[in-house]
Amino acid sequence: MSSPSRRFTGIPVVLISILSLSALSARAQETQPAASPPAEEGSGQELSPEEQAEIEAAIGKDTKAEPQAPAESAPTSGASAPLPVPQILSSQFLELSFVLDVALAAFTAEEPLQGGAHDPLDNGFTFQQLELSISSVVDPYLRFNGNIVFSQFGVEVEEAYVTSLDLPANLQVRAGQFLTRFGRLNNTHPHAWDFADQPFVFSRVFGGEGNRGLGLEVSWLSPLPWYLEVVGSGTDATGESTARSFFGAESSRVVSPFDFQFTGAVKQFFPFGDDLSLLWGLSAATGPNASGYRNRSDVYGTDLYLKYRPTSAADANVVSLQAELLYRRRQVPDDLLSDWGGYAQVLWRFSRRWATSGRYEFGTAARDQDGRLAEDPLDPEWTATRQRISANVTFWPTEFSRLRLQAATDRVGWRSEPDYSAFLTLEAVMGAHGAHAF
Repeated sequence: MSSPSRRFTGIPVVLISILSLSALSARAQETQPAASPPAEEGSGQELSPEEQAEIEAAIGKDTKAEPQAPAESAPTSGASAPLPVPQILSSQFLELSFVLDVALAAFTAEEPLQGGAHDPLDNGFTFQQLELSISSVVDPYLRFNGNIVFSQFGVEVEEAYVTSLDLPANLQVRAGQFLTRFGRLNNTHPHAWDFADQPFVFSRVFGGEGNRGLGLEVSWLSPLPWYLEVVGSGTDATGESTARSFFGAESSRVVSPFDFQFTGAVKQFFPFGDDLSLLWGLSAATGPNASGYRNRSDVYGTDLYLKYRPTSAADANVVSLQAELLYRRRQVPDDLLSDWGGYAQVLWRFSRRWATSGRYEFGTAARDQDGRLAEDPLDPEWTATRQRISANVTFWPTEFSRLRLQAATDRVGWRSEPDYSAFLTLEAVMGAHGAHAF
């Protein structure tokens, strides 16, 4: 999880404040005059021109007879004047949703190597998270999004940012704290995953929370015949669980632009007919690391998402293939370390309520610039290749809840025996939650 300075334990205060804001927005909308419903065609209650004229004349007489209220009337004694409601609230719609994730886990290893901050970590029950998602249009120019995570140990502002809505030249700007758009899985939340735990390549390279930070992002949608988006961002390079390959837990002062993490990505989408589509991306991130003065880390990645979903008939079948490959290179005193890692997974949703998935992961040990095995200052125990194979079955009672049974074998090269694990997870969604990106 992120540093304690961004956490607090006042959960009831946060909930009361958010619910009060939602109630205020709803009350402001109730004060707006309701429009008269249009007359239904063919209802048999249409008025003749003579009757319509008589009604309009009567309404005019009543209007003239009504006394005109003064522009500013003083409140009567003993009664409070109604508080003015800002006009902006009448056009804002605040969307709130809660997502609950809990798990029951069993491990054969005494020290499981689960690296994700929301992963089950011990035998028994795990409260993975309670996520509050907030979304609203601020005005014609900005949209606000926030994700607040409640755990057994406090509250964390995972994301809070605004996005521009009306910039020219197909440009869009995002500012605040956000998950960077490196690859495909990094900028998503656990309830959007096909598995109960995070691929270990992300916890190893970026941290258990995924790569995120305070900063600014600019994206541009090209006018080419196919979908092509270019994304660039600059964020803080600190955070043990969000910028592990960079400054990490070090509290370093920003003295130049080189002290930020810069991330770039290219996203391309190719539809192969109505049933088959492909999303392919390239990503890169660079920033300073804590191993020495002006030492830097570079991470390069590519991601692929292929999805088959019949649209020509009433068919619930969905088949998807998703894969990501990451290459990391780090400057350390008198050397240059590099390592690889990635995952590939396939999902088959064979009915509206049932799906099954399989995933393969791998990560190599760090090597020096001559290709020899080297000691990794971030993971000194990682002296061999690690592989993990997972499979699960998912059941949706409704679109608002999900049950998942998952099992995995972890082949850790520096351990004498493989580790085995099993998870039973429950997810429940309450409120309006926006659709996820493709």
